[in-house]
Amino acid sequence: MKASQFILGTQRENPADAEIISHKMMIRAGLVRQVSSGIYNWLPMGKKVLQKVENIIRTEMDNAGAQEILMPMVQPASLWEDSGRINQYGQELLTFSDRHENKFCLGPTHEEIITDLCKNLLTSYKQLPITLYQIQTKFRDEIRPRFGVMRSREFIMKDAYSFDLDKESLERSYSNMKEAYVRIFDSLGLDYRVVKADSGAIGGSDSEEFHVLADSGEDLLAFSDKSDYAINAELLNELQEGQDPYSLDGKPSPDGKGSLKLKKGIEVGHIFKLGKKYSEVMNLKIQGEDQEVNPEMGCYGIGASRIVAASIEQNHDDKGIIWPKSLAPFAVAIVEVNPKKKDDIHKKCLEIYQLFKDNEIEVLWDDRDKRPGVKFTDMEVIGMPLTVIIGDRTLETGEIEVKGRQDEKPKLVSHQDLISIVKG
Repeated sequence: MKASQFILGTQRENPADAEIISHKMMIRAGLVRQVSSGIYNWLPMGKKVLQKVENIIRTEMDNAGAQEILMPMVQPASLWEDSGRINQYGQELLTFSDRHENKFCLGPTHEEIITDLCKNLLTSYKQLPITLYQIQTKFRDEIRPRFGVMRSREFIMKDAYSFDLDKESLERSYSNMKEAYVRIFDSLGLDYRVVKADSGAIGGSDSEEFHVLADSGEDLLAFSDKSDYAINAELLNELQEGQDPYSLDGKPSPDGKGSLKLKKGIEVGHIFKLGKKYSEVMNLKIQGEDQEVNPEMGCYGIGASRIVAASIEQNHDDKGIIWPKSLAPFAVAIVEVNPKKKDDIHKKCLEIYQLFKDNEIEVLWDDRDKRPGVKFTDMEVIGMPLTVIIGDRTLETGEIEVKGRQDEKPKLVSHQDLISIVKG
């Protein structure tokens, strides 16, 4: 892609209302633009990153045997009345009436819709176990949206729902999804923890959260330095009868292995064992071997748009974003500088640009009529992993300057080594 034909949308100054790093940098790097409080447009650069997140999620969900569907964002309020959650969920559930005075809501989650769908979709125990998922827009009417897309009203989420004949089978489906989540977050290249959590308004017996570790996180996590034990400190606080979570700063781990450490985390995923909470109250029955049964359900959510912000909170410096390799919008940028021999430099850039494309490397060629300093600043704030610099020196010596996002100075490489260096 040529930058002259690409809407970069970069900005020199931080937005006045931005409180955290990811909000500032997503605006400055041209990833998003605000429409209204808690509602954002995703610009081309941001959409490329978001799509990378979605593709990683989709690949691992498919590999785990889940089947993708798409459910409506607009839901009949009657389904929420059937489940008993229309009042329980609170004012985050935005309701409205159509011209026929039928009451609807904008879906903050889809347990009611999926349970209703499966009344007709699933008829026999021979169809189980099954897991259905979607990647779709959600809406929660936050009382005070803040932190950009981190806590917005409209957001992109992957939600999956499993259906099993009995509890033993639910355990297997839950384990399967947890393993898929581990693969997803490993592929994203983020430092994360899985912690035991409170099920909240979604309900069910057990749940676990996936947190990206970051100083700006709203959740306090407690985990052992010698085992896999990890828990949301607020939940541990409840279990230990109101102790100050921070008083936990080296105490013995509850599993008897090692001592507790505390870190801040950003919740980006949550998995639940719902059991029969929805299948019973909404009368979902499936023919078993000898009688009808209410299936055991599981629910599995990932905040796709929140992952973009969480990744930035964890990976940045004072110049801009530092993407994990898996999320970078482009693998490499080409920057033209000091074009004393403008036509020759342009021709060389075109040659290298085509070389990258022929090798299926995502490349952004900054061919804009801008000063070199402006171009370099934009590439740094956007978080380009590598920048290839083409100028008079390249024409004179044949060597190409390549600068990594965190390198202080560019390195000189030969034309023959360029592809292996970029792919490496």
